[in-house]
Amino acid sequence: MAEASTQKSRVWLWIGAFVLLVVVFFIARNMTRESTPVHAAAASRTMLSSTVPTNGLVEPVMNKEFHSPLATTVRAIDVQQGDHVKAGQLIMQLDDINARARVATAESALRSAEATLEATRQGGTLQEQQSLNSNLSRSQLDLAEAQRQLAALQKLQATGAASSSEVAAAQQRVTLDQESLAALQTRQQTRYSSADLARAQAAVTDAQANLTAARSVLDQTSFRAPIDGTVYSIVVGRSDFVEEGKLLFQMADLKNVRVRAYFDEPEIGNLAIGQKISIVWDARLGKEWHGHIILLPSTIVTYNTRNVGEVLVAIDDADGALLPDTHVTVTVTTSSEPNLLTVPREAVHVENGKPYVYRIVGGALQRTSVTTGIFNLTDEAITSGLKDGDVVATVSLNGMALEEGEPVKVIR
Repeated sequence: MAEASTQKSRVWLWIGAFVLLVVVFFIARNMTRESTPVHAAAASRTMLSSTVPTNGLVEPVMNKEFHSPLATTVRAIDVQQGDHVKAGQLIMQLDDINARARVATAESALRSAEATLEATRQGGTLQEQQSLNSNLSRSQLDLAEAQRQLAALQKLQATGAASSSEVAAAQQRVTLDQESLAALQTRQQTRYSSADLARAQAAVTDAQANLTAARSVLDQTSFRAPIDGTVYSIVVGRSDFVEEGKLLFQMADLKNVRVRAYFDEPEIGNLAIGQKISIVWDARLGKEWHGHIILLPSTIVTYNTRNVGEVLVAIDDADGALLPDTHVTVTVTTSSEPNLLTVPREAVHVENGKPYVYRIVGGALQRTSVTTGIFNLTDEAITSGLKDGDVVATVSLNGMALEEGEPVKVIR
């Protein structure tokens, strides 16, 4: 019995010794563990602006596009792409042979329609009027002769030298000649109805419209600059055949351009007229333009794979360097507040929707819950949980995750 008790005591002695060794090992490990190298930043007060970046496309405020008015060839191009031109300067000429032929045809059709209208108003053409007048004169002579013969037969009948049938025949001839003369006179006065006159007038109107259109096409075969500006796109060459309606060239005042910016749907609610915009173009590194929102989206559209709203941005310092159809990056300032306590955004962590930071206290990390406010690409406002000068870890330099109580070494 005593031997069993002794063995049991030895077992517990060995267990206690093992536990003691483990405790000593971990204490020694913690005391000799190297501190994790980290970057850190002090909470400080500054003006914080909340910004949203997106992409945009430069477009002229007043873009002038010129299209071919007919199928023809390019006869001459008097400028080169990129040239600055003055209002009224000749830019391009098209072959106008067909256009001139159309004008000649339209002029002939108008003269014919006008002649028809005049003839309708006058009761016919000059030849028709002369023929009708001749027929009227002959009919009047025939009637006068018939009346003279009737009067002579009536006198002879009174003396018994002419029969009643002869007088009746003469009377019938007079009646027929009177009816023929009356018909000719009616024809002379009302040969054409009001409907005929209206049709003739409509034909003249149509012919005038066709002539106006033909002359307009002819005028459009020579292109002159409507404004002072830059010919920034020429899509045809000399002697090229162009179809009716084909785009020939474009010009605009490049100092009067704007940006069409594409903001994702969730960001639109933070936008407002007048908000400041910065604009950068990768082709001009180090150069920044400035503008402001002048028009908010009226609908959501699909842009590539995104649902976006199109926002128009006026450029306040346009200098002609931003070319039409240039892809740019625009950044809008949605809010700006002074004297905010801020830390770098990478210092703020979120777990279950609750933000926190790792303060550095006594060379170790201390997890601290915070309340955040507005933010931009680099900084985030802290409304509670920190005070001025508190130092927070941003990122470890050895790839290890930050943990509560972990000793750290700040690397500047």
